[in-house]
Amino acid sequence: MIDSEILIACSMLLGSFIFFLVLGLPVAIAIMVSSIFTLIFSMSVGDILYSGSQKMFTGINNFGLLAAPFFILSGNLMNKGGIARRLVNLAMLLGGRIPGSLAHANVISNMLFGSVCGSSVAAASAVGGFMGPLQKEKNYDPYFSAAVNIASAPTGLLIPPTGLFIVFSLMTGTSVATLFVAGYVPGILMGLGVMFYAWIYAKKHNYPVEDKVPLKQALRIVFDAIPSLLMIVVVIGGIIVGIFTATEGGVISVFYGLILSLCYGTIKPKDLPAIMIESAIISGMILFLIAASSFMSWAMTWLSIPDTVSELLLSVSENPIIILLIMNLLLVIVGTFMDISPALLIFTPIFFPITQSIGMDPIHFGVMLVFNLCIGNITPPVGSALFVGCSIANVPMEKVIKPLLPIFAIEFILLLVVTYIPEISLFLPHLFGMS
Repeated sequence: MIDSEILIACSMLLGSFIFFLVLGLPVAIAIMVSSIFTLIFSMSVGDILYSGSQKMFTGINNFGLLAAPFFILSGNLMNKGGIARRLVNLAMLLGGRIPGSLAHANVISNMLFGSVCGSSVAAASAVGGFMGPLQKEKNYDPYFSAAVNIASAPTGLLIPPTGLFIVFSLMTGTSVATLFVAGYVPGILMGLGVMFYAWIYAKKHNYPVEDKVPLKQALRIVFDAIPSLLMIVVVIGGIIVGIFTATEGGVISVFYGLILSLCYGTIKPKDLPAIMIESAIISGMILFLIAASSFMSWAMTWLSIPDTVSELLLSVSENPIIILLIMNLLLVIVGTFMDISPALLIFTPIFFPITQSIGMDPIHFGVMLVFNLCIGNITPPVGSALFVGCSIANVPMEKVIKPLLPIFAIEFILLLVVTYIPEISLFLPHLFGMS
């Protein structure tokens, strides 16, 4: 029997959190204030502040978290270092002979650049800003073009290196290297899903195929892109083989991105202070959000909320298929109203014990969770990739929703495929002997 007091506490925590978000409080502050408001009925203010501050410090007192700021700095260096244009040229070469070639090039560019910079917003901005005018020249529908750019931007959050897997690893004790390897196939699958829709749309509207690129020019495009792609090979390969940790890989990616950008001449030494300050601000925001989420996780544990949610779900059904479907539906709804980072931090400690009780592989759960929340990254009202993509394309959001809906349906179907076929996520880890 579920304790009614726990249900009330759960409702208070969720209700107050949504209320403070509606008031316009920053997410981290809303998390902390709602946690204090809920706990105040079961312990003294002094105990809340004393224990809560300890939990916040403990939440970020982890060597592994150093990887996140380094990868953020690396992503900023690559974003401002002229990397996007070279990867877009490679993507146009790869997708140029398919109907609607510029749309396919957009998707491939987001997959390549997103994996390098680790940010859906940066990918939507950099790639969309470059591809948008080209597609406009070829008379592509601007709303379709924006929808393709927006829907494919989050693929880089699955294709490593990605900070989301680093945070999930620290919260659950899973291997970062294994998560990185597991994200490749689902990330590519998400990109192929968008390309499938783009191909159908292009065939229906008779979109052109780009001219064949001469061999000499094609070789030059590939040669220009190789240094950028090598960063992924060096960093991910080194982590997988065990030459260095994820944190050390972050340092190497910063060094590699800096040298590459300076060699290209797109970043000058005078630009570095601004890039480092921007990276420090973003890192500080993320670390503060992690600290605040550690506070809320402690509050939820104190109030037995994870156990209660687990009991509620298991009372509905003990069938893993039904439980995972309910979890996915809840996460899709959550992703619609909450940004991906706080959603990951808040719901991982709630759902992780449930997946363990039904025998789900933790790596598989991590990939499913990130895949699900990536879909929320493209949905209103808080989809950051959606806002940036519409802004870059200079189109109203309401006009982009219509072409986004079929892509959303395809990605949700792919989410269910990833959820119910574990080998999609676990094939590569098993292949490399990483269980």
